Amino acid sequence: MENEEMYERTTEPVLDVGDRPTPSQWLLLSSQHLFAMFGATVLVPFLTGLPVSAALIASGVGTLLYIMITKGQIPAYLGSSFAFILPITIALGSNSLGEVLTALFASGVLYVIIGLVIKIFGVRWLMHLLPPVVVGPVIMVIGLGLAPVAVDMAMYTDSGNQEGYSMTYIFVAFVTLAITILASVFLRGVLGLIPILIGIIGGYITAVSTGIVDFTQIMETGWFHMPDVYIPFVSYEPTVNPGLLAVMLPIVFVTVSEHIGHQVVINKVVGRNFFKNPGLHRSLAGDGVATMFAGIIGGPPTTTYGENIGVLAITRIFSVWVIGGAAVLAIILGFVGKFTAVVQSIPSPVMGGVSILLFGIIAASGLRMLIDAQIDLDSKRNLSIVSVILVVGIGKAHLDFTIGDIPFNLEGMALAALTGIILNAILPDDKEEPVTHG
Repeated sequence: MENEEMYERTTEPVLDVGDRPTPSQWLLLSSQHLFAMFGATVLVPFLTGLPVSAALIASGVGTLLYIMITKGQIPAYLGSSFAFILPITIALGSNSLGEVLTALFASGVLYVIIGLVIKIFGVRWLMHLLPPVVVGPVIMVIGLGLAPVAVDMAMYTDSGNQEGYSMTYIFVAFVTLAITILASVFLRGVLGLIPILIGIIGGYITAVSTGIVDFTQIMETGWFHMPDVYIPFVSYEPTVNPGLLAVMLPIVFVTVSEHIGHQVVINKVVGRNFFKNPGLHRSLAGDGVATMFAGIIGGPPTTTYGENIGVLAITRIFSVWVIGGAAVLAIILGFVGKFTAVVQSIPSPVMGGVSILLFGIIAASGLRMLIDAQIDLDSKRNLSIVSVILVVGIGKAHLDFTIGDIPFNLEGMALAALTGIILNAILPDDKEEPVTHG
């Protein structure tokens, strides 16, 4: 990561990192980033049950905090993290809001701690702990573990209840999925970066034509209102649940690995070594502080967004002022009551149709990590690690135990990640004994 030649600029930017756009340009350029992050960012609260307005405000404020902590030197936008969807959904079903939000806050704290350790000891220890042979299949587990959620939303009026099987829902989900795929495959430029948003809009129009959209809340909600955010000690009592921490915190190591991957891409796109200046530790700390803020107000944890990195690459506009403008727009939307009401009125088959593709892409990105890292699956060692992670994670294996009077429950992705780390640490290399097939 210290090789400066890796990050030599190949093309001159339209606006460099510190350049400020003209007032006439600013709104348009920032809107591009807003559209790029919007579909995925609002999908996470929709799936988890957290407030949409809290997610938008957490995204906007979190991005501004990130820019401040990285000294205005890294043009990255932070949106809602998909890695936490399933853990949050499960946790809210069996734990108090205060316990869940405290665990999410602690995830941000761990981000900052990892950044501090990287500043002191470098990043090699993390790469050794979480090589691609572990992280790749864990990312696949994230996507495939969410697959039943997407399919249920696309098929049933009452998610998971087969008595609610609906051909209307299936039709709407199919049209939404088709529009999203076509947008993803055939559109180019900035439009090619927002297939999720295009799919949601097309699916919503289809849902309206089939009569499954309820406009009541839209009609009753004013244009501006105080956003639905949680306030500590007023809306909830912050409570530490060690068992819940054991579920949430392992996810951070996976998202940190993903964060580093995004940073590599940003370095190449912008043509600067941000690992060196302002430093990877600052970038991780910025992401961590943003996640801490999100945990306080009831938004999902944040992460740097590949969609917005794509906008940087296509437009060659690297200005943090543009990124900051998008963050301000996201905060403003959190206060627009009609807007959040429209988002909340989106029927589940629309989100289900989009999610079928999106969750599949997450799983495929894990597979791509294995391919890009040239992981040899003829190796018995690698094949064993990947296989066990996939089955433990997708099979929703869980480990229930108590330490003293404190219950712990490791399941799904957290247990799969822990299993992969242990197997990677104890299994010896077997380069001389490839697996025989057939």
